[in-house]
Amino acid sequence: MPLRFLRILPLVAGRAGWLALFLLLFYLPTAQAQQAARILITGTVRDAGGQPLELVGVGIEGQPGGTNTDARGRFALSVTRPQSGKPPVLVARRLGFGALRVPLDLSSGAELNLTLTPDSRAIKGVTVRGRQDEADTREQVSITRIDPRAAKELPSAFGDFNKILTTLPGVVANNELTSTYAVRGGNYDENLVYVNGMEVYRPFLVTTSQQEGLSFVNPDLVDKIEFSSGGWQPKFGDKLSSVLSIDYKKPAKFGGSATASLVGGTMHVEATSPNKRVSYLAGIRYKNASYVLRSLRQQRGDYNPTFYDGQAYISAALGPKDDVERTSLSLLTSFAHNDYRLTPETGVATFSSATAQFKRLFIVYDGRERMQYDTYQGGLSLKHNFTPSLQGELLGSAMISRELEYRDVEASYSFAEVNTDPKAPDYNKAVRQRDVGSRFDHSRNTLLARVATLEGRGRWTPGQRHTVRWGLKGGRENIEDRLNEYSYVDSADFVPDYRRTRLVSALDLASSRTQGYAQHTIALDSLRTLTYGVRAHQWSVNGQLTVSPRVQYSFMTRRNPDLSFKLATGVYYQPPFYRELRDQTAGTRATPQSVLVQRAGLNPELRAQRSLHFIAGTELRFRQWERPFKLSSEVYYKYLTDVVPYDIDNVRLRYFAKNNATAYAAGFDARVSGEFVRGSESWFSLGLLTTRENIDGDSVTRYDDNGKALGREAQGYIRRPSDQRLNLGVFFQDQLPNNPTVKGYVNLVFGSGLPFSPPALPEERGTTKLTRSYKRVDLGFSKVLSLSNRPEATRRPGQLESLWIGVEVLNVLGANNVAGYSYVQDVNARTYAVPNYLSQRIVNLRVIARF
Repeated sequence: MPLRFLRILPLVAGRAGWLALFLLLFYLPTAQAQQAARILITGTVRDAGGQPLELVGVGIEGQPGGTNTDARGRFALSVTRPQSGKPPVLVARRLGFGALRVPLDLSSGAELNLTLTPDSRAIKGVTVRGRQDEADTREQVSITRIDPRAAKELPSAFGDFNKILTTLPGVVANNELTSTYAVRGGNYDENLVYVNGMEVYRPFLVTTSQQEGLSFVNPDLVDKIEFSSGGWQPKFGDKLSSVLSIDYKKPAKFGGSATASLVGGTMHVEATSPNKRVSYLAGIRYKNASYVLRSLRQQRGDYNPTFYDGQAYISAALGPKDDVERTSLSLLTSFAHNDYRLTPETGVATFSSATAQFKRLFIVYDGRERMQYDTYQGGLSLKHNFTPSLQGELLGSAMISRELEYRDVEASYSFAEVNTDPKAPDYNKAVRQRDVGSRFDHSRNTLLARVATLEGRGRWTPGQRHTVRWGLKGGRENIEDRLNEYSYVDSADFVPDYRRTRLVSALDLASSRTQGYAQHTIALDSLRTLTYGVRAHQWSVNGQLTVSPRVQYSFMTRRNPDLSFKLATGVYYQPPFYRELRDQTAGTRATPQSVLVQRAGLNPELRAQRSLHFIAGTELRFRQWERPFKLSSEVYYKYLTDVVPYDIDNVRLRYFAKNNATAYAAGFDARVSGEFVRGSESWFSLGLLTTRENIDGDSVTRYDDNGKALGREAQGYIRRPSDQRLNLGVFFQDQLPNNPTVKGYVNLVFGSGLPFSPPALPEERGTTKLTRSYKRVDLGFSKVLSLSNRPEATRRPGQLESLWIGVEVLNVLGANNVAGYSYVQDVNARTYAVPNYLSQRIVNLRVIARF
């Protein structure tokens, strides 16, 4: 088979050998069609000056498929001989050049020499930024640019945009059901997300990954993606771990797309006004995770998780006719509705205990859960160019989030040992089953969050060597949190006092924030760039003023301008928001009914967490096999003070609400990307990390060899919940050599185990107990069924341009990955960690129509 992708299939499929048969069936119709009478034509494409042109799209009008020219301008294309007798027409297109249509004489067999001429009308509409984009990544530390098309084509459970981030070095997300991610030893709350300069938020009350919707970013609307994993410039806000900056498109013509799959669908449309002053794009998404959640191993029930959202971006040029972009106004609005309903029925989980015996847990449920999260966000931006060197922007944004958690679930559970003797007739079956008890959980939690901000920004470029940026931002936040939940555990009809707990609160928090920054970028010469600046933040609740100086320096070698070195350091603060302030153990008291009541409170004295970043890296651009590649690597060290410790419960972070720890994170990241297959970018990522924390006042009991207690001593530095020592990420694309309409994709993620511990047992935190390593391989195969080769000028608005169909085999290895652990006790107060498994192998179908 000419599909080179099959060469690596045995390496990633493992015991899923049946997939090779599936590939053969998928490929067979294409192979049969290629057996028809076809003729190979070759040629070279040059510009008017005789220079070869790379990446010129070459195809046959009316026939599917096509190819691109290589660095020497050469191409080879297989052509089907038309039955009508009319000569086929070859079409060659490249941005900035007029389309070329050439009737072919298939009997001559001569090599073609084609010349493209510049299209002055096309050039007026082109934004030249290729060289500038390259310079930007060389000048900034820890910056990764991502192709939006890759985010759309990446095989994943729900097509979530954030899944492409997990293939980058230093990014951890050991759960395919969630859109959250952690970066370089941080947690989910330590990541900034901007869309067109507007900061976006995620829901507050989400507790498990099954309840989540999609991330805010809609791939159909994206034009540019930048991801920074550390050491970012002062213009970005106050978090500790990462920045994701997204720019949505400004359409130049009408277009759109529609996507359908077994887990949901999307639609988007984009257009401009007749005078080209107003452009708009809008998209809607729908997700229903029932198909994926039914593959969960241990829990059965009636799942009804639905999510839908809508976004619109409108931009208007208000300047005079001779400079329409002098003043512009843009509006970004969105709404998201996430409704999760579950009526659990039964559950089964098999695990090994501390005595190395395999046990099986049987659970019968009664009751139901309902979680709903509604989020509305919007931003209005006014930009004005006062002079060619001075630009200003006024940005206002608002966010409202209404969330509720209603839960009444009773679980009756029993344990049994598992026969592990393969010769026994009851091998792998439950034996010696015994009733243990039950658990009841009740919740009536609601939260209303409102955030409004107003920001002014400026940019001044007094010369080619200098760029000065500044900004001032003010915001108001209002949080109304109502918490009422309780639970009890019954073991053998006996409910001890310590197993009956109730958590109640009625918390209101109103606050204001003021932020500002200034930074200066100077090109010291053609090879060296320096960026320095400072950011300040003040919060009304704790009255703390933080000041964050930051510096970046990069230089390229004279002998090899494709090799650059980068250094960065800076102080990064993360002022508390709301989750960090809430202490769920404040005001503990016992009622006459011996129920332990915990009144959640807020710690208004909580200070901002601080992190000092040190980063050194290199970036090498090179050509191999006459194709472009890039190798980037970085070492980093982060020292954190005033740390607020936390525990991870699935995707919920439970903070201690105290600045009682110091921590550090150190590691190495590397990524190689490029056209391993011509015309398709792929990459391989590696991340090595260690992160530890030292909590004030924590101690453990030490024992001698005979088990006698020797006393208590400080634990010192222990592993943080995000201490994943090794993570690998691969995104690989391949295509048929002479038919790029048939493509294959591999999305591979591997992460070593994370430390875990039972709740309310501080001595167990950071011990050697580890979750299982996370291993997941998703495969995808696609075929473009229809492709319009008509010239763009003659194409009617709304006319189908292409029809893309894809088949995805998710978790092809059938790995039993674990999202976390549930803890149950028997009558002897022995605690068992029961794994919560993630999705199994499933097949998904996707269809994308572009017009």
